[in-house]
Amino acid sequence: MQRAGGENFPVASLALPGDLRRHLRHIYGFARLTDQLGDYAHGDRLALLDWLEGEVDAVYAGGLPSHAVMRRLTPTVLRYDIPDAPFRALIQANRQDQRVASYATFDELRAYCALSANPVGQLVLHVFEAAAPERVWLSNHVCTALQLTEHWQDVAEDQAMGRVYLPQEDMARFGCSVDDIAQRRPTRAFRALMRFEVERAERFFERGAPLVRTFRGARALAVGAFIEGGRAALRAIRGAEFDVLTQSPRPGLPGTARAAARTLRLLLDW
Repeated sequence: MQRAGGENFPVASLALPGDLRRHLRHIYGFARLTDQLGDYAHGDRLALLDWLEGEVDAVYAGGLPSHAVMRRLTPTVLRYDIPDAPFRALIQANRQDQRVASYATFDELRAYCALSANPVGQLVLHVFEAAAPERVWLSNHVCTALQLTEHWQDVAEDQAMGRVYLPQEDMARFGCSVDDIAQRRPTRAFRALMRFEVERAERFFERGAPLVRTFRGARALAVGAFIEGGRAALRAIRGAEFDVLTQSPRPGLPGTARAAARTLRLLLDW
């Protein structure tokens, strides 16, 4: 939970009622625990992820999970009748991270995002009691955009962990190599590649943005903040002239303030 402040978007917007914020933190806690096991845990990560799925089994079997995060999550699952599929998809995404270090095509990467990111939006919609199919479709675009944005910010960090999320077909098209990333060389070709990927993520945000107008009040404000937080991160990459190898572009206070203003304008325009 200590990582919540470093996200591109508010984990539990202060605009939301306290009860909703608490349940969203429970969802976030599960997502962070899953990522910690898949990215940073020592030992057999696949075995740890199997253990975590056993914790999910306990929640849905009416048992008592052993981990504090899972015990906090249980009342949220029961309160909103949340299905188990999104939780299991997040675990599966982290299993995939243990076996797959790169993706040949963007379609393959997008399929990974369907496991690693889209379920989070689906869980939020369940807490909002608003998981209608049309909202899920829009949310999936927003969450894929957020996941792509995180990948584009963290190209160097991911490569240091042995992963390259930039699709191989795109790297070949622009004449970039894994060695360029490893050597932290933001060449003209690499910057052109990152411009292409940033614009791709921006299109996903654009497709998902109408999700905001399906809500009113605090929920609309929270969804708008998710979207504009991600867009602010992409603008930060643009501001760094697409160099994500020698620096880690983040919006900062001015960028965050502009994102807040854009969120309000987004709501007023609709």
